Amino acid sequence: MSGWCCDAVLFDLDGTVLDTAPDLLATMNTLRSRRGLPAIALNGFRDQVSRGARAMLGVGLPGFAQLQGDALATIVDEFLAAYEEEIFRDSVLFPGMADVMDVLDARGIPMAIVTNKPVHMAERLLDAMQLSSRFAVLLGGDSLAERKPHPLPVLTACARMGVDPVRAVFVGDDARDVQAGAAAGCRTVAVAWGYVDVDALPHWGADAVIERPDELLALIRA
Repeated sequence: MSGWCCDAVLFDLDGTVLDTAPDLLATMNTLRSRRGLPAIALNGFRDQVSRGARAMLGVGLPGFAQLQGDALATIVDEFLAAYEEEIFRDSVLFPGMADVMDVLDARGIPMAIVTNKPVHMAERLLDAMQLSSRFAVLLGGDSLAERKPHPLPVLTACARMGVDPVRAVFVGDDARDVQAGAAAGCRTVAVAWGYVDVDALPHWGADAVIERPDELLALIRA
């Protein structure tokens, strides 16, 4: 049988497993409304989602890029607090992802989530979507001393599953996912359906680039 030997699959969350952009956009527009600014559209904002709250605020709020220190932290905290009110309204699994998880379960390949999203938010979102039981490990951006692109979260997830990183695959839609997975010794897969500039994908150095979730299944074997 062809394909990489695989004992576990690690996924990024936003832009890889879940399309959370609509709820994050709603959050941004809440902050804009509070400041008397008109709502913005998903186009243009969507590309920033996998880069985190600061990147989203950089395109969503005029003047944010010039803030520092406590002023910056205050706006980030406001954004995160507002997002908790929107966290599960319109977020959905990307098409085909549920079927991929079903097949991985059937093959006996455990799955993990390694995200830079605050872990309590990731937990709340997965619980609301009844997905928590799918994943053997969940690590957020505040779970450990380091976050992606550092390899520590990937190494920790593999250790908690009892898996050698060289027999794990990391799947994500951001260059930091590829960097973290590669530094940990995993195979890396970049996805083209998330919040990504597809022209940048070939430059990340991933072991594979896929356009649909089901293409992952052809790459791996237990």
